[in-house]
Amino acid sequence: MKTNAVVGLILTALLHVSTWAAPMQYIYPPPESGADVRMNFYWDILQLALDETQSKWGAYELQPSPKVMTPARAEMQLGNSQDITVMARTTSIVRETKLLPIRIPLDKGLTGYRLFLIKGINQPAFSGIRGTSELRQFSIGQAASWIDVDILRYAGLDVVTGPTYESLFPMLDAGRFDLFSRGVNEISAELASNIPAYPDLTVEKKLVLYYPLPRYFFFPRTPEGEKLAQRAEEGLRILMRNGKFQKRYLQFKKSILSDINLSGRRVIRIANPTLSKETPLADKELWDNLEAELR
Repeated sequence: MKTNAVVGLILTALLHVSTWAAPMQYIYPPPESGADVRMNFYWDILQLALDETQSKWGAYELQPSPKVMTPARAEMQLGNSQDITVMARTTSIVRETKLLPIRIPLDKGLTGYRLFLIKGINQPAFSGIRGTSELRQFSIGQAASWIDVDILRYAGLDVVTGPTYESLFPMLDAGRFDLFSRGVNEISAELASNIPAYPDLTVEKKLVLYYPLPRYFFFPRTPEGEKLAQRAEEGLRILMRNGKFQKRYLQFKKSILSDINLSGRRVIRIANPTLSKETPLADKELWDNLEAELR
């Protein structure tokens, strides 16, 4: 009887071992500035996904790294230290080779719909843009580490790079380039936070530049990174099946488009040569074409 009792205690302990295990650590890059809220939605989605998987995977901790770093630095750190264990970035063949992606476009491709921050006085100069040939007459600002630089240059567009995200706003204000290309999910909050310092900036009124640009969660290609990725993907798939992903996405979409008028804008489409063959372009449920908003 004593032996049976001991066996029973051991089995009970094994069943509850997940509650004793150390929480899984999801540490992401901090904002690039105090006013930078571009990434909040992605960490909200990750938290929802991890909540859905607690019964199977146990406890977790989701928090920003205390070390401020550029996206390029964060990518270098991912897998090489414990400072970062996950990041949400737009994808490319090179990035997917180095890091482990979850190929679910987190914002359903909204980052690929680009509007332009400009100096308001220059709006008339852009009225004649009908396609890429006219767009090539103007310079576009981007951070040097962004994959968008390669995409824009592949289309023959003139790109001026800045060393950091924050440096691009004073560069635009100083006339170092004509157009600052931003995702529709980014531009309103960025304008609002930078207007006090740069009151002449505004959103260009007539154009949308589009290229397929999914943003994925990336993890290290290590055994621990694979576990973190497996749990996150399982949670995301659950959210997609139970409707919570779409519900949170629609809330996000409504909030970012509430003060942006897309109706009637001229859409200029260019290719993205940096995408891997595994990009789920054919799965229409994973993408938002903004058909109703652009009509």
